[in-house]
Amino acid sequence: MKLRERLKKPVPVFFKKVQKAGLVLTAAGAAILASPVALPVAVVTAAGYMVAVGGVIVAIAQSTTIQEPDAVQRMQEGRRHGKPRG
Repeated sequence: MKLRERLKKPVPVFFKKVQKAGLVLTAAGAAILASPVALPVAVVTAAGYMVAVGGVIVAIAQSTTIQEPDAVQRMQEGRRHGKPRG
């Protein structure tokens, strides 16, 4: 499956919630970075990490997809017979 196809597929409900949490984290970090008030270096550094981590969370959550039932069944059968995943 190509990346473009994966990003267009539906996202599971749990990962939609994770994606929203990542967006909130990114927005909070961006708001702190954009504040006109002089803030301590530690706060600004933490806000930068919040933006980075939030962006990664959003990207990973978006790339998870709902598997087709037959694909899940094939994976489970492969595990029962000692075949490697893949």
